Amino acid sequence: MRVDANLQALTALSVGTAVTANNIANVNTDEFKHSRAHLETGPDGQGVSVAEIRESTTPGPLKPTLTTVEDPTTGYVETEYQYVEGSNTDLAREMVNLSVYQRAYEANVAAIRTWDEMTGTMINELI
Repeated sequence: MRVDANLQALTALSVGTAVTANNIANVNTDEFKHSRAHLETGPDGQGVSVAEIRESTTPGPLKPTLTTVEDPTTGYVETEYQYVEGSNTDLAREMVNLSVYQRAYEANVAAIRTWDEMTGTMINELI
């Protein structure tokens, strides 16, 4: 059993978790575009690595906002509606992604722990 693939996976899953956490943190930030960490199989079909982090091009919803505009010549202040693009982050999808990363991380940690225990047992038997 090689533990390198599991260690690579932990690194890739940490990046994916960080990207998802950033998306969740910016769910209410106007004009924010969510990103995805795209993973690929590691060298020789072992492990996983981050291929790229891709930002979405899907527009967010338009949100009406009130803006005050002052006429410099008359000094009158007018209120007008303007539309601002909201974040295109889907909070439900991000929570599912976070759960998937968590479970995958736990599985790889369990594999590393098993490898560690097996190695310890072998060393104890050799002594």
